[in-house]
Amino acid sequence: MPHSDSLDQLQRYAPTVVEPNDFDPFWRDTIGEAAARPVLVEVRPEPTDLRLVDSWDVTFAGFDGDPVRAWYTRPAGVRAPLPAVVEYAGYGRGRGLPHERLTWPVAGYAHLLMDNRGQAGQYGAGDTPDRHGAPGGPWPATWGILDPRDYHYRRLITDAVRAVDAVRDLPGVDASRVAVAGNSQGGGLALAVAGLVGDLAALVTTAPFLCDVQRAIGLTEAAPYGEIARYLAVHREVEEAVRRTLSYVDGVTFARRATAPAHFGIGLRDTVCPPSTGFAAYNQYGAATGRPVPPEREMHVYPFNGHEGGEAVHVRRQLRWLGAVLGPAVMSGRH
Repeated sequence: MPHSDSLDQLQRYAPTVVEPNDFDPFWRDTIGEAAARPVLVEVRPEPTDLRLVDSWDVTFAGFDGDPVRAWYTRPAGVRAPLPAVVEYAGYGRGRGLPHERLTWPVAGYAHLLMDNRGQAGQYGAGDTPDRHGAPGGPWPATWGILDPRDYHYRRLITDAVRAVDAVRDLPGVDASRVAVAGNSQGGGLALAVAGLVGDLAALVTTAPFLCDVQRAIGLTEAAPYGEIARYLAVHREVEEAVRRTLSYVDGVTFARRATAPAHFGIGLRDTVCPPSTGFAAYNQYGAATGRPVPPEREMHVYPFNGHEGGEAVHVRRQLRWLGAVLGPAVMSGRH
């Protein structure tokens, strides 16, 4: 889909996104309930065939204390505390196997890859169930969508915040230098965490899902937004309830509350997460913090790319930017 908005229009696009009156108390109470429990449940070494990294199978307590799985990977033999990157996976993907995502640990970071509860099976294996049932459609984007307290993304966003708590409790992590990262759904989760965790060191997000979501469900037929539209095509009578629920998880609202330095990437031919929705979050990033100077942020645009974004070129930009923001990963203190 060729983009219809000019880059100049996108750079100025700052829609008024509906914020529920109780948005902040809703999330403060949700995260507070989860934080009342110890975060780490189990950490055990994971044998792999890789010699340059070490991996652990981590279970931490997410929403409602549910066990959430993750892979913790770091450069082998490094004793010094390292800056950490918490990564969130895309829609329909689980955490897979520990050797599937090695960019961040090979770059010298401690790396925690969170499993997506209940989503494995479309691509990438996972082993974290979502045991909370509620009325809604058959797809993750519609599970429990009739009430914000029942919605799947209330649970998944809470898990994502708890993943930051978990990595800070893991051995060998510099808790003051924790970044969150993700693409698509993972980018949306990272953006939500940036709005909920006030002391993050950095945000790295590409083609973020769940931004300007009220408009997005009318812009594209591609999943996951298209799944919400298909649900409403059958259940016309619940549109008001669905829109109310979505207002509690909109990435623009989270972005307005974020304070961490941020690195964005967007492909202008993206039919999955329309470019304007990501710009809506970027253009209002940090706007509700009350700070006289907005957080450092930068956007990289790929005019002829879609949901894949800038691929390896963009990853290189992410690595260079994060290295400048977090400082070099300490690689002394090897065996």
